[in-house]
Amino acid sequence: MGESPDFSLEEATPAGCPVTQAGSGAGDPRLQLLVDGVVRLAAGDLDARIEPSERGDEIDAVITGVNLLAEELGHIHTDLEERVAARTAMLRRTQVELEKMAKTDALTGLANRTLLKERIREALLACTNGRRAPAVVVLDLDSFKVINDTLGHSAGDAALVEVANRLRSAVRDSDTVARLGGDEFAILITEATHAEVLQIANRASESLRDSVRIGTEAVWAMASMGVCIGAPGYPAEALMRDADIAMYQAKGGGRNNNVQVFHPDMLEAVRERSRTTAELGKATGSGQLALEYQPVVDMTSGNVVGMEALLRWNHPVRGTIMPDSFIGIAEETGIIYELGRWVLHEGIAQLHRWNQAAPDLVDFRLHINLSATELLRGDLLDDVRNTLSIHGVHPQRLVLEITETVLMTRGTGEQQVLKELRQLGVGLQIDDFGTGYSSISYLGSLPADTVKVDQSLISTMGQDPQRQLFVAAVLQLISAAGLNAIVEGIETAEQADQLRAMGCLYGQGYFYARPLPPAAALHYVRSSALPR
Repeated sequence: MGESPDFSLEEATPAGCPVTQAGSGAGDPRLQLLVDGVVRLAAGDLDARIEPSERGDEIDAVITGVNLLAEELGHIHTDLEERVAARTAMLRRTQVELEKMAKTDALTGLANRTLLKERIREALLACTNGRRAPAVVVLDLDSFKVINDTLGHSAGDAALVEVANRLRSAVRDSDTVARLGGDEFAILITEATHAEVLQIANRASESLRDSVRIGTEAVWAMASMGVCIGAPGYPAEALMRDADIAMYQAKGGGRNNNVQVFHPDMLEAVRERSRTTAELGKATGSGQLALEYQPVVDMTSGNVVGMEALLRWNHPVRGTIMPDSFIGIAEETGIIYELGRWVLHEGIAQLHRWNQAAPDLVDFRLHINLSATELLRGDLLDDVRNTLSIHGVHPQRLVLEITETVLMTRGTGEQQVLKELRQLGVGLQIDDFGTGYSSISYLGSLPADTVKVDQSLISTMGQDPQRQLFVAAVLQLISAAGLNAIVEGIETAEQADQLRAMGCLYGQGYFYARPLPPAAALHYVRSSALPR
């Protein structure tokens, strides 16, 4: 606020005009000075002052009061300005703190996804000016869920903090370590050669190899890592996405701190997977799914004792697609529930149609594969019961094949479902025996009545006496556990003869028949029932 001159009586009295005597009041120029001073004060000029005269009368008293008021208003204004300045500074500090909180992971103190993206954009912008392009490493802990499930979330948090500290120590000061959420982290590496990027990534991987001590427990927090090295014009979102794709490639290669560098072929594979997912979601409602049936044969009589329903996807462009190409995708995306319902309904409906076409052929059972995901489907039991009832099929003619890994690791929920399925009369079969735990000691306690021995156990049996002895011992132990054995993957007469000599009762494989469409499958059943 600018300085305003003080006003004096002499300055305000026009030349040649006599000064009014004290007490006269009217025509006193000091009154105009008072008015001007008050106007200036009202306009915000708090530095304006009026110089009193030497008279010391009532008007001078008023002038002194106005000056004192101006002085007080000045102090108030100064104090107010100081308070506003202090409050503004506090708000700015709070804003800075809030911005920091908004860009920092509360648990580990690392940068969060928002701040990481900002720094990636800055690094990409800088590389257009001749600096090296940044690289991003995305890593995901391999067994973090086990830590949470066994030791609790507090232990999990402690493990995450330790991982954050180890990653900080593995990178340079110029690099940024971020926690993206959950057990997923990222590292932004700037101004580094390709070799230096890999060196830092491998150093970060190495830092996680040692166990993490939580109280008296030792846990491991190793990770799978994906690396993507940017280039001028590379969008920040694409850099993160491609590092993430590489990380999933590493995770798919095994949980051993694998580090994978992104290659464009990986992106095409992801896009193909996305297309498959979208098309698979439409397959059940557009008539693209079909079942083929492979016989399970009594190896002594040759009669068919079962038919395994095998899903086929008849794609309008790509032709017939086998389950190995899409079941994994279906399980990851949840489409498996819809596929499972379709297979169950169509398989039991086909068994009903066979019963109508050949009422004398009622001895064989329908085998349907059930995944681990489907076993937790809330309406599974009711769906099985209702579908059997609708088609008039006895529960004993249905066998659900479940992998041994699922049966060995079943929780309370799965165990209850399996118990109720058996009470319903549905048969349960351990599938792919020999590829998972294969613990003979558990055979007697598993909720199953048959065991399907995986073809890998007999594939090299032909001229290998040691393998033959091994297979024979497996069959004897299965029998000793009170279960029936079915050997799959029988492809030659030699294998069939050797298994029969070992006392194996049931077999399945190309030696007997390939998977068949419904009409051909019924014909095979009829042919096998003819007298020999």
